[in-house]
Amino acid sequence: MARQLRPVGLDFTTSAPLRLAFAAELTAPPKAVYAALAEDVAGWSSWFTGVSRSAPTLDGTGRVVRLTGGTRFAETVLAAEPGAHYAYRVDTTNAPGLWALLEDWRLTPAGAGTRLRWTFAADGPAPFRLLLTLARPGLGRAFRESARALDRRLARA
Repeated sequence: MARQLRPVGLDFTTSAPLRLAFAAELTAPPKAVYAALAEDVAGWSSWFTGVSRSAPTLDGTGRVVRLTGGTRFAETVLAAEPGAHYAYRVDTTNAPGLWALLEDWRLTPAGAGTRLRWTFAADGPAPFRLLLTLARPGLGRAFRESARALDRRLARA
């Protein structure tokens, strides 16, 4: 059953009780990386580890995402700055123990490519936060694999 989460704003990336940040260098330029993140939402399942389905909603101001294990998210896009910034918060989910979640993607030029930074900001009870902290290495590995897969996909485009 879907549960409503606490609505948070972009400042949650600095105030959340749990913040995990990961970065990777891509050879693709920021404009192409941004397009894959924000404009090709349905394409996420082809490069982001664990995403089985994703689709834009509400004329692009929302997203629905399903993970491989069956977890579902309905999200609101909070930032959409072409080539620079893409962020969304989770509004409803069937994931237990989650009170608030915001994901923030920052893109900066790095030579001819892009430095991609993903911040995962969350709140939940202490056991949930501990579990996510322990999962940090796995999330980091999934992010790096996903970034490499995205870079390969963009190189073929």
